[in-house]
Amino acid sequence: MRALIVADDASAALRVQTILAAQNFVCDTAGLDEDGIAVGKLYDHDIIILDLSAQSGAGYELVQKFRAAGVRTPIMVIAATEQIDLRVRCLGRGADDFLTKPYDHRELVAHVQAVVRRANGHAQSEIRTGKLLINLDTRVASVSDVPLPLTQKEYCVLELLSLRKGVVVTKEAFLNHLYGGMEEPGMKIIDVFICKLRRKLAEATGGRHYINTVHGRGYILSDPVLRPPMSASGDGLEPPTATSPAHGSFAAQTMGR
Repeated sequence: MRALIVADDASAALRVQTILAAQNFVCDTAGLDEDGIAVGKLYDHDIIILDLSAQSGAGYELVQKFRAAGVRTPIMVIAATEQIDLRVRCLGRGADDFLTKPYDHRELVAHVQAVVRRANGHAQSEIRTGKLLINLDTRVASVSDVPLPLTQKEYCVLELLSLRKGVVVTKEAFLNHLYGGMEEPGMKIIDVFICKLRRKLAEATGGRHYINTVHGRGYILSDPVLRPPMSASGDGLEPPTATSPAHGSFAAQTMGR
């Protein structure tokens, strides 16, 4: 997942970034000015975190500017406990959550995960698709209570597909969330991750297929179907593809918010 940390205190921003990076978040940082809004509009983030110092009492105005600029990404504000009026104003202007200082790193992670879950329509930390269960808190994917042997990147791909279940995820969006523009490989790497995930899911579920290809658009996670027979080449990895929403078979949407 990807977070934008907007702050005027470099040390505060670094603390948030360090905590989220340990949870495999890709983090961007910006100041409490128009640059922060520009970055928020340019990239597809899962959450925007406004870390306000004692001198940034007008943070609610920045929340309002984000919303006025058409940024629909969920926003969490972090500020000192005594700023009750600021809390009320931020929530009133469009913030989705408010965390008071000082905070424990576990509290920050819990708030961020809850905001991201709610923004994607998931009330709980577990997302089930057929026999597949994703636990966003423990970052474990399992089938029938047996953990899947996934690499970190494979889990992140499956997590994003689960959060956006029923929605088409583009290859650009995967790269955006996995690498954030840093040492970003070619788009073919996403095909490799999807191929490996399909193999592991098929092995764990007795041939069920969870990830559909939407040609020219990306991939979509949906309730499972039986995999097709193995091809002559022996891989049998390319399942029936999802029909474009224009043809009525899938109520798929693009990633944009």
